[in-house]
Amino acid sequence: MSKKFLTDVIVQAAEVPSSRANQLAADIIAAIKGEIIETGRFTLPDFGAFVVRETPKRTALNPRTGEKVAVKAGATVKFKASPALKEAALAGLKKAKRKAAKG
Repeated sequence: MSKKFLTDVIVQAAEVPSSRANQLAADIIAAIKGEIIETGRFTLPDFGAFVVRETPKRTALNPRTGEKVAVKAGATVKFKASPALKEAALAGLKKAKRKAAKG
């Protein structure tokens, strides 16, 4: 999903000018970022959750030289899909496979 996609959905659903929809999309994205920064988590029921996870300090290999490189500890944002989203995605995948088999 992109900001443009979100803007287009807002324009169609709310029948607002494109410039206003673009600002609303930006505000929604900023609110999600703010919630993740503040609490370390953002959840949308029936969609999923974005969760901040700490990554440990580790040693990696440089693929070009094969040399060992130290990687600092850090953080990343993981997404975990809700059971409803997983079920819907599986149903969509099965439908696409059936359609491809017929064609």
